[in-house]
Amino acid sequence: MALYRYLALDTAGREQKGSFDADSARAARALLRERGLTPLSLDEVSAKGGSRGRRLPSAELLLFTQQLSTLLAAGLPLERALQAVAEQSEQAATRLLVGALRADIVEGKSLAQAMGAQPQVFFPLYLSLVRAGEQSGHLAEVMARLAEYLERRHALTQKVTLALAYPAVVTVVAVLVVAGLMSYVVPQVIGVFAQTKQTLPLITRLLIAASDFTRNWGWLIALALVAAGFAWRQALRGTAFRRAVHVRLLALPVIGRLMRAVNTARMASTLAILAGSGVPLLAALETAGGLVTLLPMREALEAAAAKVREGVPLSRALATGRQFPPVLIQLIGSGEQSGKLPAMLERAALQQQAEVERRLSAFTALLEPLLILVMGGVVLAIVMAIMLPIIDMNQMVR
Repeated sequence: MALYRYLALDTAGREQKGSFDADSARAARALLRERGLTPLSLDEVSAKGGSRGRRLPSAELLLFTQQLSTLLAAGLPLERALQAVAEQSEQAATRLLVGALRADIVEGKSLAQAMGAQPQVFFPLYLSLVRAGEQSGHLAEVMARLAEYLERRHALTQKVTLALAYPAVVTVVAVLVVAGLMSYVVPQVIGVFAQTKQTLPLITRLLIAASDFTRNWGWLIALALVAAGFAWRQALRGTAFRRAVHVRLLALPVIGRLMRAVNTARMASTLAILAGSGVPLLAALETAGGLVTLLPMREALEAAAAKVREGVPLSRALATGRQFPPVLIQLIGSGEQSGKLPAMLERAALQQQAEVERRLSAFTALLEPLLILVMGGVVLAIVMAIMLPIIDMNQMVR
């Protein structure tokens, strides 16, 4: 069977579109006529066509993985499990993707091969685990572990996003408010002082100069910021510059520790799920290295993989680079000695995730009052610059 996407007219002349499975195009048209629909177009969706280039949100990929693992654990064959997932899904993109996977499975491909044709959806870790599950005959168990991993990663991403959303919103609102005051409100108030021809306080003169500069050159500042952002993005494509930036970020007191903990948790959880699924350690290290975003940590992991290839224990190889927390290295060493490396890696991942949450709380607790103080200071300066001349005028009148 294959997945077909259709556009048809119902008995009232309205257009209807959707997708369903059928053995052939003729069977698909017959099914449409049985439903009282007149087909206008009918396209077969396969892994080589329909869904390529489509991305799935992380939440949708998590739901797909959870549903597939549950159905496989219940004993359903892979082809029927995919069909059930496609029928259950409410998102058209997911139905097309699952239909493409199912079409490849019917043609005789493995699930890993079918997913490999969708690199925009299934990342290397996902493919490695599915391949290991198929080779070991424990695909349902591997999919369940993968669903747990995706759930933890999605939860961590949401926590980071929510923690940074409030400071970002406050910063944007503060900039817009100050820009509005300087461009429209301040010039109208200051115009009153110009008629008195009195000597204005220094802070008022500075405010007038800043307001004039914002009105006359504000567009140029905005253009310069956009150009600087584009230049920064282009510069980050260079490995040497990006590495220097990452080194500086890791050296920062709060942000550096937070970013190090995030990357360590991602690396440890990846190694845990790969090692627990039977993937060789060197292959697991290579896959985990691709998920580490900070170059110094990625280079340290690559150097550790080279030492492991030479026979050095993983804990000692990671300790050489001095990029990963000592608690991670100690837990890995304990796992190597006891023969329970996947369990220790899982414990290390959970510990680092808890560390990320703790540092996020500390970061937001520090940043929020700092933003309020800065915004309050700017507003206070504007108010003083406006009120001081008024106070002087009242004293002159008296």
